[in-house]
Amino acid sequence: MRHVGWIAGAAAAVLVAAGAITYAVADGGGDSGTRTPAADSADAGFARDMAVHHQQAVEMSYIVRDRTKDVEVRRLAYDIAQTQANQRGMLLGWLDLWELPKVSADAPMTWMGMGDMSSGKDGSLMPGMATNAEMKRLGTLNGKQAEVFYLQLMTDHHKGGIHMAEGCVAKCTVGVEKRLAQGMVDAQQSEIKLMADMLKARDAKARD
Repeated sequence: MRHVGWIAGAAAAVLVAAGAITYAVADGGGDSGTRTPAADSADAGFARDMAVHHQQAVEMSYIVRDRTKDVEVRRLAYDIAQTQANQRGMLLGWLDLWELPKVSADAPMTWMGMGDMSSGKDGSLMPGMATNAEMKRLGTLNGKQAEVFYLQLMTDHHKGGIHMAEGCVAKCTVGVEKRLAQGMVDAQQSEIKLMADMLKARDAKARD
């Protein structure tokens, strides 16, 4: 329980810090002095792709909250949903401030040099994303089965998200966005460890 609260607190601190200087990002402001990113930049690509990635995590989290009464899983799901919904709002808000489109004709992950990768089938647009069939299945499970499947899906989802966030840390030029991406890496790595313990407690483990 304490672990979940600590993670939520750390995530909230990242959100507050990023939100406090959101408007400075409109002109690249702040410490880096960078100009507004271009539509094909890593900054814009990460904002667009991570907004989509986060939206699925929010959907998964609200699904499992309706499928289990387990307090620990429901609290984790709520924390993930709130954190990622807020971060998604910031990413889309930055695109608005930069006057850049929220969608692109380029394939997902193009900004990471991975635009030619084979798109995942059945709605899995980026690494770690669940398929439509998996999302549908989650909505049919209850109790322990729902908890285990959610924790497995979210572990995969976080691993894909971490890969993307690390790409932004390496390639993005706007300081506050790079810091938000690093905060995502740190928080999601902690959540992966927590979810491994939660799966173990349910005689299960992450998927290979």
